[in-house]
Amino acid sequence: LFSHSGCQIAISPDTEHFAVDWLGVEVTRATLGIIGMGSIGYKVAQRAKAFEMKILYHNRNRRKREEEQAVGAHYCEKMDDLLQQSDFVLLVVNLSPETRKLIGKRELGLMKPTATLINISRGAVIDQDALVEALQKKIIRAAALDVTYPEPLPRDHPLLKLNNIIITPHIGTATVQAIRMMAEEAITNMLAVLNGQPIPSEVVPK
Repeated sequence: LFSHSGCQIAISPDTEHFAVDWLGVEVTRATLGIIGMGSIGYKVAQRAKAFEMKILYHNRNRRKREEEQAVGAHYCEKMDDLLQQSDFVLLVVNLSPETRKLIGKRELGLMKPTATLINISRGAVIDQDALVEALQKKIIRAAALDVTYPEPLPRDHPLLKLNNIIITPHIGTATVQAIRMMAEEAITNMLAVLNGQPIPSEVVPK
């Protein structure tokens, strides 16, 4: 949010000077709460460790102790505890009946008024009406969304009118390298099926 608005100020034709009291929020040594500590959540934790962040996580299953220790992560059995303590809350869960609107009015109310909510999972994991209200009333400081519902949002959606949110168009994997890797993985799986071999990336129904 800070760099995005800073860019707008830097390039605006109306800019005559930079404010000296324009301050952002430190990531270093802040508390990051990761909801969904699967492979992606764990990779985020590895990167957050480099910023000396205190890492909390909530997951259906607790990770191995050596995995926790490797990134300095602390397990929160109750998601409420993570929400109350975190400066940044990151959503990295799969969308399911259990996670649909996982973050609603009650959960947003538990967060710090200085906290930022980040969603890189699926838009429907957040109750967007509740998020609009929380951002308007400054119940939380800000939000950053790579996903929404629907995608894209209607052009008159209230989230698009707020100045304490940044929205990107579901581009978390939008790099040349990532798309190439996904294509190669798909081809590997197709070849395995055609050759009667085990499918490397098979999705097993629960």
